[in-house]
This record gives sequence, structure tokens and C-alpha cells, in this order.
Amino acid sequence: MAHKVLTIEDQPDIRRLIRMTLEFKGFEVIEAGDGRTGLDLARQAQPDLILLDVMMPGMDGLTVGKTLAQDPVLCRIPVVMLSALGTAADKSAGMAAGVQAYLVKPFSPWELLEKVGQLIASARTGA
Repeated sequence: MAHKVLTIEDQPDIRRLIRMTLEFKGFEVIEAGDGRTGLDLARQAQPDLILLDVMMPGMDGLTVGKTLAQDPVLCRIPVVMLSALGTAADKSAGMAAGVQAYLVKPFSPWELLEKVGQLIASARTGA
């Protein structure tokens, strides 16, 4: 059974790159172009992992991350924040929002696959 990854990202080109990378390794990918839709899909699909952009119109990634972390069902899903913002303060804000990892754009496909694999394996073992 393929692991399901939800990508919440407003840029179609980045979503496409992520989808192609993950599908190449056998992941099932579902996508949302904004935070509100992403939260709805997370509730419906119960993915194994969520990739979350920081800067999006409407509900930004920090707000989505906090909402996920406070939800008794969704809080178990590992979240990787994706952002062009790479300062220590940006990363701290992301981690404070309840995410498990922070990748700075542009990231390599290998870096993405490694982080996704690590977090899904940790979530499965309860580590």
C-alpha cells in the first residue's frame, strides 16, 4: 500500500515537482492550492504526511500548522514545512507552529524523499 502525502502549496509548478518526485518513488500524492482546502483534505484523506508551504494567500502555513497541531486526530500526522524563508527565526517560527521538519526552498528531490521517508518511518514506529 502506497503512503499518502498531502501537499499544501499555492504554486502549481512546485506542486508538480513534488508530485513527480514522490510518485516516482511510489507515494500517493494529493494536493491543495491553499490552506483552507489543505485542512479539509487532511481531515478527509488522513494522509501519512503533510508538506506545507509557509507563504500562501488567505490562511498561511504557520496558521495551518498550528491548526493541525491542535486537532486531536490530525496532530499525529507529521508535517514538513516548505519555505523560501530560511533564517533561524523563520525556522523557529515554523517549528513553533508544530511541524516536525523545515525544508528551505529550493530543496533537492533527494532531500525531500529522505525527509519524507524518515518522518513516515518514525510515525509508523511511534518514535
